Amino acid sequence: MVLYIDGHNLIPKIPGMSLRQIDDEKHLIELLQEYSRISRKKVEVFFDRAAPGFNGDKTAGTILVHYISEKTTADEAIIRRVRAWGKRSKEITVVSSDHHVQNQVKALGAGMMTSDQFAREIIYLSQQSQLKNNKKDEPQPERPLSEKEIREWMDLFNSGPSEKYSK
Repeated sequence: MVLYIDGHNLIPKIPGMSLRQIDDEKHLIELLQEYSRISRKKVEVFFDRAAPGFNGDKTAGTILVHYISEKTTADEAIIRRVRAWGKRSKEITVVSSDHHVQNQVKALGAGMMTSDQFAREIIYLSQQSQLKNNKKDEPQPERPLSEKEIREWMDLFNSGPSEKYSK
């Protein structure tokens, strides 16, 4: 499964993130990298209004980032990419709350998820991953020794010093 994400549509849906932040795109990409690692899903994110000279495709870890020039929009770029998949478009899920995008990609056979729904999913997965990592850091209880192990330790400690050290 491949996720096509309208980045600027998703950013305001993530708690603590805002389109007014200078590094909002960078933070979203980092979050999506973690999501991709945990979920094992391929992720492509689209950002429109790229600064002059910064448009084009770039990889950020496992994420493919599309910086769309001012000549078009991320919405149109997403629709074109889905259309290019043809009959295989059912392998794609588009994350956007834009109704025009939703209608177009559904008509092309792709799956849809609103930015709100995806934000909840990404936050949930992130929290589950943190809980799992915290449990790994906790000391694990030791198993009790078997009777055989106890006898071996008792024999070892109750025996006299070895000849090597008794001189």
